[in-house]
Amino acid sequence: MVAALAIRAAKKPLTSALPRFLTWRSPGFQCFCSSSSADLLSPPFSEAAVDMESPVSDRPMFPGRKLLDTFKVEFEIGSRIITIETGKIARFANGSVVITMGETNVLSTVSSAKTDGSRDFLPLTVDYQEKRYAQGLIPTTFMRREGAPKERELLCGRLIDRPIRPLFPPGFYHEVQVMVNVLSSDGKQDPDVMSTNATSAALMLSDIPWGGPIGMIRVGRIDGQFIFNPSMDELSLSDLNLVYACSRDKTLMIDVQAREISEKDLKSAIKLAHPEAVKYIEPQVKLAQKAGKQKKVYKLSMIMDSTLEKIRGLTKEPIEAIFTNPAYGKFERGEALDKITQGVRAKLEEEFDEESLKVLPKAVDMVRKQIVRKRIIDKGLRLDGRQLDEVRPLHCEVGTYPILHGSSIFSRGDTQVLCTVTIGVPGDAQRLDSLVGPPTKRFMLHYNFPPFCINEVGKHGGLNRREVGHGTLAEKALLAVLPPEEDFRYTVRVNSEVMSSDGSTSMASVCGGSLALMDAGIPIKEHVAGVSVGLVSEVDPSTGIITEYRILTDILGLEDHLGDMDFKIAGTKRGVTAIQLDIKPAGIPLDIICESLEAGRKGRIQIIDRMEEALGSPRTMNDGNAPRLATMKLNDESIRRLLGPLGFQRKRIEQETGARIAVSDETITIVAKNQLIMEKAQQKVDFLVGREIQVGQIYKGVISSIKEYGAFVEFNGGQQGLLHISELSHVPLTKVSGAVSIGQELSVMCIGQDFRGNIKLSLKATLPKRGSEKKVLEDSNPASNKHDVNVSVAILNDVSASAGGESEVKNLENSARSTPSFVIRSVDECDSQGSSDTQHIAKKSTRKTLPKPFPGKVKSRTGSSPKPENQKDSIVCMDAHKEESEESISKKATKSSSITKVYASKLKLGDRVTAKVYQIRSHGLVLDVAGGVRGMYKFEVNGKRDFEAGKELRVRCTSFSAKGIPVFSLLED
Repeated sequence: MVAALAIRAAKKPLTSALPRFLTWRSPGFQCFCSSSSADLLSPPFSEAAVDMESPVSDRPMFPGRKLLDTFKVEFEIGSRIITIETGKIARFANGSVVITMGETNVLSTVSSAKTDGSRDFLPLTVDYQEKRYAQGLIPTTFMRREGAPKERELLCGRLIDRPIRPLFPPGFYHEVQVMVNVLSSDGKQDPDVMSTNATSAALMLSDIPWGGPIGMIRVGRIDGQFIFNPSMDELSLSDLNLVYACSRDKTLMIDVQAREISEKDLKSAIKLAHPEAVKYIEPQVKLAQKAGKQKKVYKLSMIMDSTLEKIRGLTKEPIEAIFTNPAYGKFERGEALDKITQGVRAKLEEEFDEESLKVLPKAVDMVRKQIVRKRIIDKGLRLDGRQLDEVRPLHCEVGTYPILHGSSIFSRGDTQVLCTVTIGVPGDAQRLDSLVGPPTKRFMLHYNFPPFCINEVGKHGGLNRREVGHGTLAEKALLAVLPPEEDFRYTVRVNSEVMSSDGSTSMASVCGGSLALMDAGIPIKEHVAGVSVGLVSEVDPSTGIITEYRILTDILGLEDHLGDMDFKIAGTKRGVTAIQLDIKPAGIPLDIICESLEAGRKGRIQIIDRMEEALGSPRTMNDGNAPRLATMKLNDESIRRLLGPLGFQRKRIEQETGARIAVSDETITIVAKNQLIMEKAQQKVDFLVGREIQVGQIYKGVISSIKEYGAFVEFNGGQQGLLHISELSHVPLTKVSGAVSIGQELSVMCIGQDFRGNIKLSLKATLPKRGSEKKVLEDSNPASNKHDVNVSVAILNDVSASAGGESEVKNLENSARSTPSFVIRSVDECDSQGSSDTQHIAKKSTRKTLPKPFPGKVKSRTGSSPKPENQKDSIVCMDAHKEESEESISKKATKSSSITKVYASKLKLGDRVTAKVYQIRSHGLVLDVAGGVRGMYKFEVNGKRDFEAGKELRVRCTSFSAKGIPVFSLLED
């Protein structure tokens, strides 16, 4: 048998040249060849690989090659190549299509149930799914499976449903299910628009009666230029996100998110979008001609004309009486209609008219619809007696519940919503697990429609497609006025609770949300308001052309139900921020849509004027109970200290203070309920990680050790500073341990830094001063030698900071332990020291070099030192020959107001003198001033060093060191 097979293979060289697995064929399978690939195959490929005349036992039992009938069309829109293909996968569905743009592929399938369709509504279901495999990912859930539909999937399902639903024929009430699956996604294109076009093509291929096809397109605008089918990156730069769906000549759906775009620009975008969307229609028609099914004849649930006329005759007059009386409210009107229906039902039961009884509720609704619409078109009269462009009475209230971050109540007619605002940390942002778009969302608006708001009993829970859609619309409307994320790092949640509903609750949520945001102190640009615009029209039955129409502003719930259009328009006074258009007929002319935009603008401005009366600008976030948020930039080491092992330190701070700490990208964000909690949390964070030290800044610290000359304080992330005994109190102390103890917490002020970088702290600078800052010094001549010495602590600190260092001979510990060599003297005491008018420095430094320039990590909060008052009269001199003991200084301090720095005789701050270069050091110059006074000039960083000894310089006295050495700066020639 092997030899026989070899001979047969030799007779058919083309077939034998193929790989063996391509020549396998199972008996009984039929080979299908697609019209698109049949031209590429030669006849041998469609023939059997074995001789069918041979006995069955001699044939190889292997599967053969199955070729599928696939049909494909390709076209270009907005520089994007789009492909629609059918017949390859999901062949058992009533209609299936795969649409491709770039590397994104979407499958849409349509199926219909085999039922009699005996109901009074269309049970159309649209399910959209984005599974993680489309981007090569495994779900992060516990079961590693996709769970319940996410918000984005519900929104995409609504986007598909809204334009296709009006095109089903009247009376077609058979169950239809549309299922859309994203097969692969490159993240560059949003699959929602592709899904709608694929669904339209699938309905065209199916045997379901449908009035399509339709086309849908997305339009963006960057730098004033409109872009068709923009990518996700382009959309992030666009100030317009317009989704437009239409038939050949009518608009079916509009969905807009914008940044205050004007009505004029929006009209231009819509008019440009229509011809581009129509380009999707012709490829669908061609595909349906090649691979479409014959439309099936379905049973339509229609009311017989005779039955309708009979019920109209029984109900017309009482219904007209109800709708011509504007005193009827929503529920009163409904109760009156129920009584009319029950009366007609009793008559029909007496007549045993079973056919009329089956369609009675729907027939009464049709009669009511005809009466209301005719009255609006003929007389321009609405149900509640308003004019066509009149907005219902408004009520605005803010700060309803002060304990909340923000709250408001907005009422328009009988529609009322309660909006609340909650402010959180950046970590509270919602995580979005979607194929495209940003990974998180920092602004959320959640819309809730409980059953009690319409006086009904019903189950309430879980994600509701209508609630998600209305909340997202209001969210998009308010998002345009929020401050940028870099300026406002909070996460914000707005909750809209519908308290009562009589139409347009989503637009009421926009108004209430805007008021609540301002009440919470969120700096939004201006108020956003929304209004629903309706349409009532008359259509010529023979041509389907609208002959008469009326545009209604701020429609009621019943006007929405009985009308043709619900056009929700939200925005500021400057432009539109969000739009959602839903219609009931099979399309509305584009010129009527553009006319409705102007009606929405006028109504929106009326509402904003009323909202501004209630609250015209955002409150201050420090008012009320708004949380506080602070951010800090830290390095990796500081973040590790803050977190601690397993986040222990951060958890401990959160437990002790009640604040919340989030870490992201080297940024620490602290959020607290009030300012007190914020200060506590900041103090603990500062203690762990530290901050840049500033002179004059107050810090919280803990006494770590006590010496006889002072105490060492641990503060600012573990840094050590010296609190000298002289800085403990305004009253001189003899013992440090009597004033402070180890482990004691206290607030200290940084007053400077020595040349080694050691930090000097002061406790008395944070305490209230005792007595006057001025002390009168008396000498032997009380009539002429009384001098006021004004020596303040702030001036001492400034002089010390501007000097840049203390003596060159001692470190921080030695200088603290040494005895100061200067005291405040009277004029006579200074004169008695010698006949010379000049004074000399008491003791020269043992070091041969000047101190290094002042380190850069301590910042001074003040400028140059102010000149002490009465400097001419009070002379502060040095004892040039005697070094007083600590005890003698303490005694003299009790007689004088305070101890200050030493100034050379007659040399004051700001004096300009000529000095000679006495000596050149590595960090500066020693200058010889007239009168034997020597001072110093410190080189600046990367300063000049081309000085010569003996050279004269013009200098200015800028400060004095702690030992009284004058510090000079050079004057320009």
